Amino acid sequence: MYLGAHLGISNGFAEAIAAAGPLGAECVQIFSKSPQMWKGPPVAPQAAERFREAVRTSSLRATAVHHGYLLNLASPRPEMLERSRLAFLDEIARADLLGVDALIFHPGAHLGAGTAVGLRTLGESLEGALEATPTSPTRLLLENAAGQGTTLCGSMEELAEVLGRVRGAQRLGVTLDTCHLFAHGFDLRTEEGYGALVDQVRSTIGEASVRAFHLNDAKAPLGSHLDRHENIGRGEIGTEGFQRIVSDRRWAEVPGYLETPLDERGYARYAEDLTTLRGLRLSQPRRPGPPRAGAATGRKGRSR
Repeated sequence: MYLGAHLGISNGFAEAIAAAGPLGAECVQIFSKSPQMWKGPPVAPQAAERFREAVRTSSLRATAVHHGYLLNLASPRPEMLERSRLAFLDEIARADLLGVDALIFHPGAHLGAGTAVGLRTLGESLEGALEATPTSPTRLLLENAAGQGTTLCGSMEELAEVLGRVRGAQRLGVTLDTCHLFAHGFDLRTEEGYGALVDQVRSTIGEASVRAFHLNDAKAPLGSHLDRHENIGRGEIGTEGFQRIVSDRRWAEVPGYLETPLDERGYARYAEDLTTLRGLRLSQPRRPGPPRAGAATGRKGRSR
């Protein structure tokens, strides 16, 4: 697995790439604007080119933009749904301009309308976005949820249903967040639990659909449905759970982005977590999977 982190853009897009070097990051995720804004200032062409050049001259293997937090592509409320769909198109355009490999986004919530209705609305939103951006090279990655409240896609079955509903789904994929998996009830701490997760992935969305991971330990217990991130090895999942993931050859060419807590030391916390993960990656998994064909995500070209 390629190991990296979510880095800030307060000093500019290119500075996020510069910050990756001292961390030894192999992949970088950013926001393209404030995650609390529906629409941010335009991405200046010069800033986008500086970002692209910084990526080209780095040793990064993958890049991604994470969509903001206001989006709900499954909303039953017409005004919210339309606003979310427009924001999604805007974010795709920003990701295209920056030249990142993927746009990662949350599935949203049905807000009481029911799971079936929410999944149908989400599928329609994604199909509409794909139809509106036929030349976009950016892969769209649906992130699994922790399952709190009426949020969708905590289960592999719901993720698979969305992927199966959408025409043109070859541009879609999935990001698996380890904290969300654990909070939803996937026990990553044991060999049996991890094996059960892989079996479910294989039988529902397919291993090839997994295009990224968010590597976060969990503060809350197994099955809590609470999205509470913790630093690697300091939470409920523990280092053994992460060893199985980062050293599994199935994900050898898949990026894994830290979203773990920072403190007054800033990225020093990321450095510690990445050091831990690199050590775990050197360990041989007990059940190594075969490398996946077509999974590479090189910085000279996009993952497709």
